[in-house]
Amino acid sequence: MEKVIEENKQGTSLVLENKEGNSKKLFIESYGCAMNFSDSEIVASILANEGYNTTQKLEEADLVLVNTCSIRDKAEQTVRKRLEKYNAVKKINPGMKVGVLGCMAERLKSQFLEQEKIVDMVVGPDAYKDIPNLLKEVDEGRDAINVILSKDETYGDISPVRLLSNGITAFVSITRGCDNMCTFCVVPFTRGRERSREPQSILEEINDLASRGFKEVTLLGQNVDSYLWYGGGLKKDFEKATEMQKATAVDFAQLLDMCAIAHPKMRFRFSTSNPQDMHEEVLHIIAKHPNICNYIHLPVQSGSTRILQEMNRQHTREEYMTLVDKIKTIIPGCSISQDMITGFPTETEEDHQDTLTLMEYVEYDFGYMFAYSERPGTLAARKMEDDVPEEIKKRRLQEIVDLQQKLSHKRTSRFLNETVEVLIEKPSKRSDAHWSGRNSENVVVVFPKENYKVGDFVMVKINDCTTATLIGEATGYSDMN
Repeated sequence: MEKVIEENKQGTSLVLENKEGNSKKLFIESYGCAMNFSDSEIVASILANEGYNTTQKLEEADLVLVNTCSIRDKAEQTVRKRLEKYNAVKKINPGMKVGVLGCMAERLKSQFLEQEKIVDMVVGPDAYKDIPNLLKEVDEGRDAINVILSKDETYGDISPVRLLSNGITAFVSITRGCDNMCTFCVVPFTRGRERSREPQSILEEINDLASRGFKEVTLLGQNVDSYLWYGGGLKKDFEKATEMQKATAVDFAQLLDMCAIAHPKMRFRFSTSNPQDMHEEVLHIIAKHPNICNYIHLPVQSGSTRILQEMNRQHTREEYMTLVDKIKTIIPGCSISQDMITGFPTETEEDHQDTLTLMEYVEYDFGYMFAYSERPGTLAARKMEDDVPEEIKKRRLQEIVDLQQKLSHKRTSRFLNETVEVLIEKPSKRSDAHWSGRNSENVVVVFPKENYKVGDFVMVKINDCTTATLIGEATGYSDMN
């Protein structure tokens, strides 16, 4: 649940420039978090070398892949409906192959292949390099499966094809897997144990993006703060490392510092953070560099210490509040966003009130709020009764959403009459005459186009706001250009 799921991107079919000489067609669709969309770029890169160009026409595809998410039941149901659609098309085009990638693939492998027989191929998050071999298995009439979780695969040697890119902002994956056994979350079981990517390969990917005109990079991982490179291997095995490995290890604060220094004209963000691993040194690095955005996504899940313990979160309400105090002291004006689950098993009205008062204390800029839905395979599903009635979950969720709306409006209002730096990303959805971009605090800003262009860093005077958008007018270029 600690992964930002952007609803407007769900089910996007990805397309990239055709590679000359490629004759086969790949249709690839993604659901879930940014990690899944990033993984689809890796898969497209691997398959481009196997003769596949992407298409957005399902009917003409030789290979159809869906990159899946197991975080919420809604995502799984959507994917099942899509698989029904693929199979209807497959009856007309029997040569078409269908494969499931990602988290849901790992969890439902036998159902998909053996019981329901709705796919030809199942590929887990650590097995994408094996896709060419799996396709050969399918060609020879066998079902193909590889969901083995790796201790060292980070895809650091593959340069992802940028799919649906605006050419300005990009995700760069720095860790894979997760060691936090939160009772509501299936990620450690579908993506494996945590391991970090070699720093040089990260910097090389960012160098390549910079050379192609990209202006902002988001460092990505299930839990970026616990990034730790000591020569390879699992994070949990660091204690067995040699003295030399420990002395030369690179942690997240150091990596962030290296990125900011290497590219002073590029803006950096990161996602997702875990409160237990958000070290103070990271905050000082953010404060030190003007090109690291003043924005931290800091999932809390509940404001009740008792519920946090039930969730196996490694922090209390009080520890979280202390961390927020540090953020506000070291990075004044920093935006903080949340993930919140309401209606977790045994949650009482008092626990719910604890969540609301925590929200008021932090004054989140925005959030991702969900009613608890039991995920098969998690500890909560095995050991806890989903005992909060649906109508109570809905009412509590609405109260959380309503409060967040108030807080969001208060937080965007603080920019009124201020001048902020904005990276232009695209035309505004509502008006062709306006640009849309984000400021350092991750708030969307719209303003008249004038002579500016996508990729420019522009200073914008803010004259008005809604709960989620700032409205203003440009006053000139910023020093970042």
